[in-house]
Amino acid sequence: MKKILLLFIVTVASCNYRSVSRITPSDRVDLSGRWNDADSKIVADKMIDQLLGSQPFLEYSKKSQKKPVIIVGSIANKTTEHIDANNFIKKIEYAIFQSGVADIVESDEFRDKLRVERVNQNDFSSTETISKWGEEIGADLMLFGEMTSETDVYKKDRTVNYVTTLFLTDMETNTRVWYGQHEIKKFIRN
Repeated sequence: MKKILLLFIVTVASCNYRSVSRITPSDRVDLSGRWNDADSKIVADKMIDQLLGSQPFLEYSKKSQKKPVIIVGSIANKTTEHIDANNFIKKIEYAIFQSGVADIVESDEFRDKLRVERVNQNDFSSTETISKWGEEIGADLMLFGEMTSETDVYKKDRTVNYVTTLFLTDMETNTRVWYGQHEIKKFIRN
């Protein structure tokens, strides 16, 4: 009886064993079938490549005769899942910054923090090191968009189609300079 009890305890204990291993950030792991970090990076990289290589963007850059300045606005999550839109926005900003084709200006959240720091500098910093007011660079273009998804379910199978749509708009004229979409479709079998 004691051997059976001991075997039972060992069996139950082994069922609760958890293993953790390190993987590289570039490894694509899809456990749930939901939007994940790999999807976010793939879409950000592909869409920014699409944007920066598009004829309308290249024509805009040539016409303005300077490196365009972009501000990334909101990207709304209209899917039924929790997707961290801010994380996706940071991946978009990073891809633009790394391209060297356009400059990025800070979002309203960070601009406000910089302005508060400038106020504090006026009170507490030496006059030689104070950052001046009125020297901010204005954005030429604003990038914004939305993420949507469509799900189809039959018995234990499910497909989810994620569509990310981005718009690049001229800040001065309100004309759309570029419009892009990228889709990721997943098939999940339980």
